Amino acid sequence: MASDEGITIEQLSNWNEDFTSQAKNKEAVARGFATCFRAQSGCRNQADDQPKEFWPAMNIEEFEFSQGHLFFFDKIERCHFVLHAIVETARRGEPVDGRLVSFLLRDPTCDGGQWDMVVNLISKYGLMPKKSFPESFSCESSNGLNGILKSKLREYAKELRALVEAGEDPLPAIKRQMKFIYGTVSICLGVPPSEFTWQYLDKNKKYNSIGPVTPQQFYEQHVKPTFNLEDKVCLVTDPRPTNPYNHLYTVDCLGNMVGGRTTIYNNQPVQLLAKIAAESIKNNEAVWFGCDVGRRSNSKLGLLDVELHDWKSLIGEEVFLVLDKADRLNYGDSMMTHAMVFTGVTTDADGTPIKWRVENSWGEDSGEKGYLLMTQRWFDEFAFEVVVDKKFVPQDVMDIFKQKPTVLPAWDPMGTNGAFTQLESQINEEC
Repeated sequence: MASDEGITIEQLSNWNEDFTSQAKNKEAVARGFATCFRAQSGCRNQADDQPKEFWPAMNIEEFEFSQGHLFFFDKIERCHFVLHAIVETARRGEPVDGRLVSFLLRDPTCDGGQWDMVVNLISKYGLMPKKSFPESFSCESSNGLNGILKSKLREYAKELRALVEAGEDPLPAIKRQMKFIYGTVSICLGVPPSEFTWQYLDKNKKYNSIGPVTPQQFYEQHVKPTFNLEDKVCLVTDPRPTNPYNHLYTVDCLGNMVGGRTTIYNNQPVQLLAKIAAESIKNNEAVWFGCDVGRRSNSKLGLLDVELHDWKSLIGEEVFLVLDKADRLNYGDSMMTHAMVFTGVTTDADGTPIKWRVENSWGEDSGEKGYLLMTQRWFDEFAFEVVVDKKFVPQDVMDIFKQKPTVLPAWDPMGTNGAFTQLESQINEEC
């Protein structure tokens, strides 16, 4: 990276002061909030994908964290990370038309991400209730914002590479570029409050008030005691012979925050992922997971089942399952494309998972009010990643995190949940 120093609170304050000092920007933000608020179509207001222990403590039935708050800072931090990655690759001597730089510029500010990226954002910027910062139009439909940012990042990449080639310091240019990016994101999403007061009625209709409090204080005081992000670990299952189990991996140039937590993968057999995820569910803790959602699934019916389609009877040959899981990764026929949440599991008499209850974010018209059913065989074939509390993970598996990670190339399929394209999303919704 061009520097190990990430975005500071002072920088954010200066960008915000410069942005709000211009009357046209205040008007743009006010106009955006007045005309572009929409009811959320997703089903994330269900308590199942939030920290469950949080609800008894607050004595409430439903709650939703502000996605707009984290989305705002993810856009800022991710653009900053990409600019530094461009400088780093230029210093490595990577050509602009080479595979690495071409990959980085293909979709430099996608909306997807990995668990470690979420941890980066919450650890630095905290959390707040949705009522304190609701979604704007560009938060729920980000194509316009992303189009602007992608174009500017490619433009800025050319400038930064020229500076590196000339032996000049690129950091002043990055600071200038980030001022524009901050302003653009602020116009489209609004600026999250640095302090808020949350007022709510509990299940007994009793009035409660929390605040004034910062997002960081809200996480530390009201969420972390019962749902500590640092206690959660990411396990993946990559069966390719080149990536043995019981090893630690990371992906080159994958991240969302300069100086933040590195995205790492502890590679384990799929049977262990299922066992640990089931144990977590039985202990009333939902499980975040990554998968190839478009394969052998139907969004409308809410089913993820390898027996869902009889392609051989229809077209004469099998589809999607001829190659095994490892070869599908090697030959580009499968990869992580989407993240959802396990909220329930059915097991046999021996405790082996048979099927899973899944909560998705594609709206209540998908499946049963947003919930899907997944068979264990589908899990075996198309699930790649789970995030669980480390108390459910055997010690020998936890010891793998002490290894120095092997670096996979930026375009490796294990990193693609952070680069899920809009085209793929549309295809999966239609299927």
